[in-house]
Amino acid sequence: MTDPQRETALLPGCPTWPEEFATRYRQAGYWRGETFGQVLRERAQRHGERTAIVAGTQRWSYRELDERADRLAAGLQALGIKPRDRVVVQLPNIAAFFEVCFALFRLGALPVFALPAHRSAEISYFCAFTEAVAYIIPDRHVGFDYRSLAEQVRDRVPGLRHVIVAGDAGPFTPLSSLYASPVELSEPSPSDVAFFQLSGGSTGIPKLIPRTHDDYIYSVRASAEICQLDGSSVYLCALPAAHNFPLSSPGVLGTLYAGGTTVLAPAPSPDVAFPLIERERVTITALVPPLAMIWLDAASARRHDLSSLRVLQVGGAKFSEEAARRVRPTLGCTLQQVFGMAEGLVNYTRLDDSEELIVTTQGRPITSDDEIRVVDEDDNEVAPGETGQLLTRGPYTIRGYYKAETHNSRAFTSDGFYRTGDVVRVTPEGYLVVEGREKDQINRGGEKVAAEEVENHLLAHPAVHDAAVVAIPDPFLGERTCAFVIPREAPPPAASLTAFLRERGLAAFKIPDRVEFVEAFPKTGVGKVSKKALRETLSRRNAVSNP
Repeated sequence: MTDPQRETALLPGCPTWPEEFATRYRQAGYWRGETFGQVLRERAQRHGERTAIVAGTQRWSYRELDERADRLAAGLQALGIKPRDRVVVQLPNIAAFFEVCFALFRLGALPVFALPAHRSAEISYFCAFTEAVAYIIPDRHVGFDYRSLAEQVRDRVPGLRHVIVAGDAGPFTPLSSLYASPVELSEPSPSDVAFFQLSGGSTGIPKLIPRTHDDYIYSVRASAEICQLDGSSVYLCALPAAHNFPLSSPGVLGTLYAGGTTVLAPAPSPDVAFPLIERERVTITALVPPLAMIWLDAASARRHDLSSLRVLQVGGAKFSEEAARRVRPTLGCTLQQVFGMAEGLVNYTRLDDSEELIVTTQGRPITSDDEIRVVDEDDNEVAPGETGQLLTRGPYTIRGYYKAETHNSRAFTSDGFYRTGDVVRVTPEGYLVVEGREKDQINRGGEKVAAEEVENHLLAHPAVHDAAVVAIPDPFLGERTCAFVIPREAPPPAASLTAFLRERGLAAFKIPDRVEFVEAFPKTGVGKVSKKALRETLSRRNAVSNP
């Protein structure tokens, strides 16, 4: 089958692996021809009454999760949702998240995973760009009413036919009304797209990442093996479940693949998580660096029994060596550093690695077929141990974003390597050390903030002539955001700018932490705004104010 034929056989707009690579990955045993629906069915048959999901007072066995997914898939089909229809799913860490996911997998419809923090600007775009037929939300979460958000989205996206609500549905369709008698459904092909994740993106427009059953299940299975999960494993999902990290590295899906139990935490704070670890005898969990540091500080002051915890994974942003060295003495467990991306490549320190490798590196790839190049600005490979830009391809790294032909030509090399935007070096042992980002993107405690997106929103304010958003080093979050603003006349109050961004529906983590007014921007030799000079300006101001 030729490449264009394969793309048509998949989903229009979704680049895929050339046949020679697909054949190689199947022959190597990476792609086993499994679908997520089949995985759950087989686990339900094998493990039956073993607990799969714990969420508050809900405790679902593998059999219950499988049956609920069947009944919900039948109800969604009766609503008119068909294979390949896109459905934006914005659910927090509640049990319904996973019955919805597996129901859509069974049906062959494609979840588009949004985060609870997203608001009208992002959700409207996701729904319009993917031509979503349905949007699935909670009624309320952390004091926010998602039904009012859904009303805004529906007004902006006329093609959105259904809003489905877990909880009090108000004017929309209750999720609880959709359970029906199971019906026979056509199984999707393992090479089909299973769902879409969102890129961090440096352009301000999130790209859609198409993940197939074949490639994602391989990543999940291999991650579960590396992390030594089995039927006795208890995974605490403390981060938002829709994130790639807690979903698949090994995350909830890896835990289910291994036959273990997942405990969903409604919030990742020690007040919530520590009692769950003690009560459910949690063995492994995953955090971003700022949360890990909060846990380390809280552990000595709390009296909860955390002795069941064997592995603390930290990823999403670089974990400082100083903090990494505190994990074993403070929590009594093994630190596992995880460095990866929703587009594919995942690196792990191994559980039997030396302490020095664990605390000083971000791990090595899952497999030797994760091809790595570290290159300079001209795509020439740098000498071993030198710093450069990370390129990768492999059996679970995508070959292109959904409906993004122009961007794909920049984000991928002609021979299929993905330009990650990360600046790394490789140790003699083959482990990666992350040194920073090449793209104009800010990593705020694991949440990716595209400078261009925030700048475009600021430019819509009538008092703003120009805007440039840069990263500020921060010992807690790694990076915070600072917006440099050239006002049209007198500078408006900084609070009015942040209020304006909130009113435009921008997620809270994208609101600038600091606003600085300037008369002009420094320029590079070719006339571009020099963000390096802006960051140096901040450093000088901070040095003066903190002598």
